Amino acid sequence: MSESEFTSWVAEFEAEKTRRARTADPDWSRGAGMSAEIARSLQKFQVGENGDGANLRAKADRAGDAAYSAAVRLFIDEERNHARLLAELLDAAGHPLLNGHWSDKIFVRVRRLLGLRTELMVLMVAELVAVEYYRSVRDGFADPLTREVTDRILRDERRHIPFHVLRLQRSFAELPAAARPFMNLIWLLLTSAGALFVAIDHGPALHAVRTTRTRFLLAVARHAWHVGTQLAAGPEARAARRDPLAE
Repeated sequence: MSESEFTSWVAEFEAEKTRRARTADPDWSRGAGMSAEIARSLQKFQVGENGDGANLRAKADRAGDAAYSAAVRLFIDEERNHARLLAELLDAAGHPLLNGHWSDKIFVRVRRLLGLRTELMVLMVAELVAVEYYRSVRDGFADPLTREVTDRILRDERRHIPFHVLRLQRSFAELPAAARPFMNLIWLLLTSAGALFVAIDHGPALHAVRTTRTRFLLAVARHAWHVGTQLAAGPEARAARRDPLAE
C-alpha cells in the first residue's frame, strides 16, 4: 500500500480542520423550527455520528500505515464534529438528545464483527446513506439553520467517500481474484439492507422533506453502484475524488 496516497489525505483533512477552526459556527441564537418527525430522525443520526471511533482507530493502527492511521483519526474528528453540530441544532430547536438508540448499537456490532475490510464496508454504507439523507433534508426543508447545518455535514460526507474507497480498493485487491465479485455482491447487499432500514425507520422524516422512500432507495443504490465499480477497478485505478452521483 502506498503511504504517499494517504499522506495526501492527511494534508487534506488537516486543511479542512484549519478551515473549520477559522469558520464561525452557525448562529444558534436564531433558533430552528423543526417538526417532530425531523427532530426524531436527526436525534438518531446524532447518536450515530457520536462514536469515539476506538475500534476503527485500533484496526487502522494494525494495518501498518502511519499516514492512514493519522487520516483515520482526522476523519473521526470530523464525524464527532457532525455530532456536535447536530446537538447544537437540536438544542436550538428545543429538542433533547438521545442517550443512545438500538439501531446504532446494531450498526456498531456489525461493524466490529471482523477486520478492517468489514468495518470500512459497513462504514461506507453509513456514508452513502448519510449523503442522500442530508441532501434530502437540506434541499427539502425550509428552516435556514437546519439547511445550513446539513449542508456543512453533507460537504464532509461527500469527501469521506473517496477516502474510504481508496483503502477498500487495496483491501479488495488483496483477495483472490475469484473472491472479488463475491465481495462486491456483499457490498451491494449491505448497502441495500442499510438503505432499506433507514428508509423504513426515517420514512416520516423523508416524507416531511418532500421525498419518498423509493426515491431515497434508488438514489443510494446509484451511489452504491458507482462505488462498486471503483472497488472492482482495483488500486491501479485511482478513486475519484468525488462521487458525481452524490452531487
